[in-house]
Amino acid sequence: MPILLSGALIVGAAGLVACGGNNFSGSGSKTAASAEQLAQTTVDPWDAAPSTVNTTLQGNYKDGTYTGEGQGMDGWIRVTITISGNKMSVDSITQEGESQSVGGYEAIENGTYAEQLDAAQGTEIDGVAGATVTTSGIKSALEAALAQAQA
Repeated sequence: MPILLSGALIVGAAGLVACGGNNFSGSGSKTAASAEQLAQTTVDPWDAAPSTVNTTLQGNYKDGTYTGEGQGMDGWIRVTITISGNKMSVDSITQEGESQSVGGYEAIENGTYAEQLDAAQGTEIDGVAGATVTTSGIKSALEAALAQAQA
């Protein structure tokens, strides 16, 4: 039996249990998407085409092969390029200490960064989400290699 005390209604614990619905989301009214369904609708960031495409380097550079270094997350990143007719191609990108499964390591290994640099013909690349420090190290390494090649 409820007790009225100074205008407030006090109800026993049993009375509160039966009150109203819950405020929890995901109460089971919708079924969860399967991994297969998510894979069909999720955009793969690794498949994105480079946004900047140039046919030659901006400026004048000497033909040859050049290597530059930049600081990555936990070590040096080295970019080796070949310039011929003021067009650059990335020969290799090596790293020491970049973290696997963070983005930058895989983008070096699978050629994503090299593809972006080749397409941009410079350091104006999109990089890789979640790998800001690695992307910065790659850009610094390329800038160092291009500085050696200045005509």
